[in-house]
Amino acid sequence: MDRRIFVKTAGAAGAAGLLGACGQGNSSAAPGEAGHYDQTFTWKMVTTWPRDFPGLGRGAARLAEMIGEMSNGRLTVKVYGGGELVPPLEVFSAVQQGTAEMGHGAAYYWRGKVKAGLLFTGIPFGLTATEIHGWLYYGGGNELYRKAYAPYGLVPFPAGNSGTQMGGWFKKKIESVADLDGLKMRIPGIGGEALQRAGGTSVNVPGGEVFTALQSGVVDAAEWVGPMNDLALGLHQAAPYYYYPGWQEPGSVLECIVNEAAWNSLPSDLKKIVEVACQAVTTDMYADFEASNGEALRTLVEDHGVELLAFPDDVLAELRGHTFDILDELAAEDAMVRETWDSFRAYMNTVRRWTDVSERYMLNHR
Repeated sequence: MDRRIFVKTAGAAGAAGLLGACGQGNSSAAPGEAGHYDQTFTWKMVTTWPRDFPGLGRGAARLAEMIGEMSNGRLTVKVYGGGELVPPLEVFSAVQQGTAEMGHGAAYYWRGKVKAGLLFTGIPFGLTATEIHGWLYYGGGNELYRKAYAPYGLVPFPAGNSGTQMGGWFKKKIESVADLDGLKMRIPGIGGEALQRAGGTSVNVPGGEVFTALQSGVVDAAEWVGPMNDLALGLHQAAPYYYYPGWQEPGSVLECIVNEAAWNSLPSDLKKIVEVACQAVTTDMYADFEASNGEALRTLVEDHGVELLAFPDDVLAELRGHTFDILDELAAEDAMVRETWDSFRAYMNTVRRWTDVSERYMLNHR
């Protein structure tokens, strides 16, 4: 048979079959199955961020927009900023209980519920944004992520990354480890625990309250994200010293969590749309931060007179030592943490062989 005739005939037959399948989908497929094209869904997304906040809140809004556009309106997501429907740090519980079908936040906020969640946001002195994306998508990270959240009736997805953050805003200079003693700082996750072991006090404050806490003296220092977000919150008006590097969050993953019952109600094509939209937002948010932080940092230093300072080496060494002690202790106490930490650490030891001779060496000589 002439190959061109065969391909043409096969293509026509395939197209006819596809059209037939689409036509039958409305009447024969059950809810939750691929081909059920006439059902629409309206979901609520609660977030830990102020509405349309640069980077983080904007990323949540883009995720909702993408899902609506890619599904041609079959899945519509209404976004609620932190505090509009539920308090910012109640997102996990709200989605778990079905108050909202979807949430956007950061896994380390739920430390009291999912201990292993700390590692899915990232760890101090851990993986950079590009490295942690490799672990999640190709190193087994996402499979462990799903396993950790399954007992809570939630389906998690990476949905954003803020890149390497800044070390935070301080009202006094940090010149040695001794200056950490008695320091009250807004810093969540393992970074907060490391600070406590170094003599400080960790305070967990949602983003919308960081400025007030720092200005009023509730805390002596605060880390939030980086130049773009910190400038938007006006943190330079509350403390004069801006420290780097962001040892506590070298590549912080944001997450989308979906109520499992709501997830199972979706047909397979809408599930794929949510999954792909989350991955697209991860790339988009990271690009947004990378594109915006440089100009924001220039504005802070040149226009507002912020003093940019590096943490002393002994301070970083102290915090690094506490960080890995904490992780080993958590792994000894919790099987899910141990499985996740083993995977994370093995990947980190492998990928650094590459990034040390590629990005690190090139940047040192750029």
